[in-house]
Amino acid sequence: MRIGIIGCGYWGPNLIRNFSLLEDIEVVGVSDLCEERLKFISRFYPSLKIVTKDAADILHSKKVDAIVIATPILTHFAMGMEALKNGKHLLMEKPMTATVDEARILIETAERNKLILMVDHTFIYTGAVRKIKEIITGGELGELYYFDSVRVNLGIFQNDINVIWDLAPHDVSIMDYLLSTPVRTISATGMAHFDNRIENMAYLSIGHDSRLISHIHVNWLAPVKVRHTLICGSKKMVVYDDVEPSEKVKIYNKGVDYVKNREEAYNILVQYRTGDMMSPKIESTEALSLVAKEFVSAINEKRQPLTDGYAGLRVVQILEAASQSLKQGGKVIKL
Repeated sequence: MRIGIIGCGYWGPNLIRNFSLLEDIEVVGVSDLCEERLKFISRFYPSLKIVTKDAADILHSKKVDAIVIATPILTHFAMGMEALKNGKHLLMEKPMTATVDEARILIETAERNKLILMVDHTFIYTGAVRKIKEIITGGELGELYYFDSVRVNLGIFQNDINVIWDLAPHDVSIMDYLLSTPVRTISATGMAHFDNRIENMAYLSIGHDSRLISHIHVNWLAPVKVRHTLICGSKKMVVYDDVEPSEKVKIYNKGVDYVKNREEAYNILVQYRTGDMMSPKIESTEALSLVAKEFVSAINEKRQPLTDGYAGLRVVQILEAASQSLKQGGKVIKL
């Protein structure tokens, strides 16, 4: 299988490396607007057949079977459509598109042309998130009460999208994968502290079908880097700290029991329980290598990948609704 990669900035070299390491896969071409980036990539991968500033050289090449798009979000739809129309399987960086309508059109086009459309929701493929999914699916946490995540750091400021579209796709995709519960309402508040009027911090509140609620805090103006998620269940609780070098996932046998005195209905008791903490072993395989393998396997096996176009659509739906709520002062948006 011959792969073409468009976009060789921050993430592009990682994509090239991981696809190049797969058996029966050849990265035949790369494209980027920056001449210096192309020279840098060419030094490490002298066997590349196509090295170009014009993405059309990759999109229209008969030497390319599948395309990876790692460019700014506002270019995703046009490039994605061009790839699909030219019969190329497609892996897109997150978020998939800038609007829900664009995401739906890409899905319909891929299905009509019988092509694989996948989104690189990288965190879904990490050992930590896959372990948490295993714990939740096994019922170890009991009924889920809330999902609460914080993703903050100092910079990197974007000039074309706000902090929701930059940082929240990570946590929204994790939430979507772990909870497997439809989202019904979104509200978001935030603030732009500079003249560019691009929000640099935001809070998302997400309501689900059941008593489950999710909250996501994203921020470019924090003095420290925090990647922290709490998942609370009726039986146990999970803490996921992606910055932690070793024990990224911790399971706490802690919780609250609600006791109602049958004789005196007004007498409600809350009993706290505490137990052991356990940190499970986490698989250390690089997540992006699993992304590359899943994309290739889905194409070869003619099946939908784990993070398919519909997963990308669900994330874009939440981001779009959050942006709409943000502009209306935190108004609750129903999906």
